[in-house]
Amino acid sequence: DEPVIVYEYMNRFYVQEGNKRVSVLKYLKAYGIVARVIRLIPKKNDNPEVQIYYEFLDFYKATASYNVRFEKEGKYERLLKAINVSPDNPLDKEEQKEFRQTYEIFEVVFKKFYIDGMNLSVADAFLKYVELFGYDTVKKRNESQIKADFKNLKNELLLSAKGSQIELVTQPKEELHTGEKLLNWLWSVSKIEPEMLKIAFIYPKTSETSRWTYGHELGRIYLEESFHGKLKTVVYDHADSEEEVCNCIKQAINDRCNVIFAVGPQMAVQCVKTAVQHPEVKIFNCSINMSYSSICNYYPRTFEAKFLMGALAAAMSETDKIGYMADYPIYGMVANINAFALGASMVNPRIKVYLNWSGLTDKPEDIEWDKDIEIISGVDMIVPEKASREYGLYRLENGRIENLAMVFCNWGKFYEKMIKQICFGSPEIRNMKKEKASNFWWGMSEDVMDIIYSDNIPNASHRLLDLLSNSICNGTLHPFEGKIYAQNDRLVSEDIYKLPLMEIIQMNWLLNNIIGEIPPIEAFKKDAQSLLRFQGVKSMNKMYSKQIDEKLSKMCS
Repeated sequence: DEPVIVYEYMNRFYVQEGNKRVSVLKYLKAYGIVARVIRLIPKKNDNPEVQIYYEFLDFYKATASYNVRFEKEGKYERLLKAINVSPDNPLDKEEQKEFRQTYEIFEVVFKKFYIDGMNLSVADAFLKYVELFGYDTVKKRNESQIKADFKNLKNELLLSAKGSQIELVTQPKEELHTGEKLLNWLWSVSKIEPEMLKIAFIYPKTSETSRWTYGHELGRIYLEESFHGKLKTVVYDHADSEEEVCNCIKQAINDRCNVIFAVGPQMAVQCVKTAVQHPEVKIFNCSINMSYSSICNYYPRTFEAKFLMGALAAAMSETDKIGYMADYPIYGMVANINAFALGASMVNPRIKVYLNWSGLTDKPEDIEWDKDIEIISGVDMIVPEKASREYGLYRLENGRIENLAMVFCNWGKFYEKMIKQICFGSPEIRNMKKEKASNFWWGMSEDVMDIIYSDNIPNASHRLLDLLSNSICNGTLHPFEGKIYAQNDRLVSEDIYKLPLMEIIQMNWLLNNIIGEIPPIEAFKKDAQSLLRFQGVKSMNKMYSKQIDEKLSKMCS
């Protein structure tokens, strides 16, 4: 038979010739019909539907598939990335057929498991599935295997259907009632004692070569000592690639570890993959702004301490210029920079903070700061293998460094409190593997963040910082409260407004007293780009500017 002739406009099909055949086959519930399609393409504009359609056109060039339909921008791009193709590097004919078959099998399974009111499309569920399991694995799955995967993924999909909401846990639960402990499903006994725990710590690098790993290693040692050797910990390091992370997690499970702390944010997807396949293991990933129900995420609320450091820097500076060295613009980092600048402006309204990034590809070995900059906020901790005094807040004068203070994340206390959550059976721990995404975000009031001062700090400055610290801990002072201006004097917060915690985490703008910018991902070293693609913020764009304008108009109305 001759193909029917149809016009396609914005993914809708209008039959010109062959209406009867189409009607009959539709009545018989046929999957498809051979057609000659004439595509009418709208002019590109700012309409979200048109933007999504243009993303679809790129997707179609790479896959030749009409079946996948998304309703939000960015998802076609994510799926192309997940299956490792692009319009310039498309699937060949056989691969296109394989992709369509894979999607059709998944669609059959999805419709069998679909729950009324789930509010999740086949395409959204497929994207989540491919991102977690990897397309190379998914395309080899048969229907029964996908059914088994779907059962394990059910709560992740339900969470995604609810908009991937994140529950921020800002205070640890100290101890719960005995009856609540009995509900904990991790072990089939009525009470969890530290002796029952074997805890794996998975590090991207070694403690000798990475300040991040070094801090967590100090925390692990503290954890063992705080429980007087009652629990056992095991270290797995060099997990600096997806394959190595997967191998370390597998080894930890083979070694009968029942709790896993993966300290690299880029390890999150591998953690989720393992968690859905091993519900008996509690897995925690050190990151923030993650929406997974199968694992819990944890991260320090560093911006509070950075606010104090900014106030101290301005008090100690004899000029109106301060230096700030950041590493990567991941979630939470921009809030740290802005909090520092806010604290500094509280003490000296004329202060300017000069921002540099240590992770840039073209960064010189030694940064040459402006001659008027003598107070600098450097990295928070040293690398044992490359010891340097350029950390914390320090004074640089005639090549001589004088350390003043440093922000200290007490990972030991953080892990101690996390283990107590497991032993006490906190609601967030019990709800792992269910329909909630719990992110533990603790700070100064939880006694996991602090500042260590040198003897060079004047007593008056010390008293000021104690006052500010106590105010933050008791909730009477919030760094991001009141009128706040971003660069170019853009108003981002009104007098009576306090920025919500999620807006602080996702912050992607810089304060108007900061001299510097948020560079694009491509400007950073290659070993950091995978982390930034996963957890990096984007510099302020027109869409975000529009969101701020809309938010402010609501506040003012």
